[in-house]
Amino acid sequence: MSLPIDPAAIESGDIGEKRATLEMSHEEAVEHVREAFTDNGFGIPVEFSVSDMLNEKIDAGRDPYHVLGACNPEMADRALDATDNRLGALMPCNVVIWEEEPGVQTVYHVSIMRLARLLGLDADSEEMDDIIGDTGELVDAAYAAL
Repeated sequence: MSLPIDPAAIESGDIGEKRATLEMSHEEAVEHVREAFTDNGFGIPVEFSVSDMLNEKIDAGRDPYHVLGACNPEMADRALDATDNRLGALMPCNVVIWEEEPGVQTVYHVSIMRLARLLGLDADSEEMDDIIGDTGELVDAAYAAL
């Protein structure tokens, strides 16, 4: 199967990749990230511990790994319109927190708006430019609060 885009040609900025390191326990980091995102306009409609699930189901022995599904309702509504409803397949925007080592957590995010653009899901590219800019500002503010 060939991909429509060359993954090797994609750079961090193309996908709105963000990364931060927090020096605190995993549980504290999850709460801190949740608070930073909710204080900056996001709701968290879904969250789960991937490590708990995998460790329980297949005894994976995973270190703590948590996903927060963040969503700004206004941006989500605009993005659904700008993609003829197709962006819903990528929602919500995930923020991932994993433990590098005890007391050191990585917070990771990629922009589903930028991914939608790369995948050709944007039906209204001018509106998607605005949405990418607006959501980028919200995510930047949340990361600044970390």
